[in-house]
Amino acid sequence: MVACRMNDKTNIQHLPVLLDAVVQGLAIHASGVYVDGTFGRGGHASAILEQLNSQGHLYAFDKDPEAVRHAHQLFSMDKRFTIFHRSFAELQASLEQAEVFGQVQGILLDLGVSSPQLDNPERGFSFNRKGRLDMRMDTSQGLDAKTWLATVDEKKLADVLWHYGEERFSRRIAKAIVLARQQQEIHTTDQLATIITRAMPRHQPGKHAATRSFQAIRIFINQELTELDRVLEQAFAALLPGGRLVVISFHSLEDRKVKLFIQKYERGEQEAYIPADLPIKVQPFSPRLKRIGSWIKPSEQEIAKNPRARSAILRIVEKLP
Repeated sequence: MVACRMNDKTNIQHLPVLLDAVVQGLAIHASGVYVDGTFGRGGHASAILEQLNSQGHLYAFDKDPEAVRHAHQLFSMDKRFTIFHRSFAELQASLEQAEVFGQVQGILLDLGVSSPQLDNPERGFSFNRKGRLDMRMDTSQGLDAKTWLATVDEKKLADVLWHYGEERFSRRIAKAIVLARQQQEIHTTDQLATIITRAMPRHQPGKHAATRSFQAIRIFINQELTELDRVLEQAFAALLPGGRLVVISFHSLEDRKVKLFIQKYERGEQEAYIPADLPIKVQPFSPRLKRIGSWIKPSEQEIAKNPRARSAILRIVEKLP
C-alpha cells in the first residue's frame, strides 16, 4: 500500500502503486459494483470512480480515521461512493448491509501500511522518524505497540519477531527489549530502533536493522495476516461469476497467503498444499477461479518515481461460474 515521493518543494505526493495494472485487472464495467478494501488517500479509488457511470458504485474500507476523513473530503458529494470506517475483514457484513453482497464485479485489496501512515512520525510506523510508539492503523481502538512492548513476555515477543518478521535474531532482540524496558520505558520509535540495532550482531547491507522487527510488531498489533485470511474468503463469496479480485502485497508472508488462497480455489484445498510433482491422488475438483496472467511487479520507471513500490506484487483472479 505504500506509495509516495517528494517533489522539489518537499510536499509529499501520493502515488497509487501499479495503478494502470489495477484498473486493467479489474476490467471495470461502467455500471458495476466495486470495492476498494484499503482506501488510503484515494488514488486507486479515484481511478475506479473515473470508469463508473451514474449507475456504478464504489464501496471503500479503511481502519484509519484519517483516511476516512480524507475520503469524506474528496467524495462526500459523490453518490456513487460509500466508505466504511472498518477493517476489510468486515467486508461481508458491510456489503450485506448495503445489499450488494454477491453482486460485486471487482475487489481491490492493497495490503500493508500506507505512505501517510509511514510519513507521520506520530503514527509510530517508521524506524527512520522519531515518534510515539503506536503502530495502530485504527487509532480509535486497540492496544498500541508501546503498551504491548511494556508487558509482553520475552518468549512471546521472540515468537512474534520470528513468525511475522522472519527475523533470524528474534531471541536476541526480544531479550534486549525486555532488558531495556527494565531500565527505562520504551515509548518512541527511535528508542526501539536503537535497541534492536545494538542487539544484532550483523544485518543485511542496505537494509535497516530494525526493518523486520518493526514489520513484525506492526503486523501483530494490527492482526494483518488474520484479517487477510478472513477477507480473502469473504471477497471470493462477494463476487459475481466473472468478477475480479486484485491483490497487491508487499512482503512474502502476505503473498504466500494470497498464493495459497488462489491454489485452494484453482486446484482444491487438499491439492493446494501438495507439491505438484508428488504422485498423490486427490479427489476430482472443479476449479472455482482462474488466474488472469502472471503476477505483476512495478516497472523500473515506477520504482524510480516511487521507491516504496519496489516490493509490490499484484495478482489477479477471476471467479468462475
